[in-house]
Amino acid sequence: MDLHLPSIATQCFVSGNAFVEDERVVSRLIRQEEDGEVTRVDVQLEAEEQLELPTGRAACRWIQLFKPKVAEENPEKDLKLTAENLFLTLAAPDNELGEEDGRLVQFLALMLERKRLLKPRGRNEAGTKDIYIHRGSKGLYEVPVGELTPEFFIAVQDQLSVLVGVPEESAEATADTEPKAETPVEQA
Repeated sequence: MDLHLPSIATQCFVSGNAFVEDERVVSRLIRQEEDGEVTRVDVQLEAEEQLELPTGRAACRWIQLFKPKVAEENPEKDLKLTAENLFLTLAAPDNELGEEDGRLVQFLALMLERKRLLKPRGRNEAGTKDIYIHRGSKGLYEVPVGELTPEFFIAVQDQLSVLVGVPEESAEATADTEPKAETPVEQA
């Protein structure tokens, strides 16, 4: 799953004020209704109430501390949002996640564990979060513990469909809806 998205904005989407270092910024990923493009909206936490989202479906929301870009960082690398980058962004220790986004982080952790990019390290002291170590950065990430039920996967599928789009119906599904011709039965 690869998406091309802009990195965090330098100013608030609502007020136009420039973000300052360590300011809390609310970020959202939204699939726009008119062209299907996935965009990112960044606003100051205090201005979130005045936010009028572009028409479309929101995939996720998180809060992070603004860190200005250092000149030697590679902006091309930041433009490519992979499942790994999305996980690292959402699961960062200084980000606050809602229940829906916690579910998405849990799913991404399962995917990345399967790809051997994350390694489980047990649970936190309260037993409410699984701890993973990221292979590349050696950073520790806490992921909410949840039950893997069909409802869990349906909810995650809805969130992911906003990001990657809804797949076209397969030929098999189409064949099920078309009327079937009856095959003549030979009589002996």
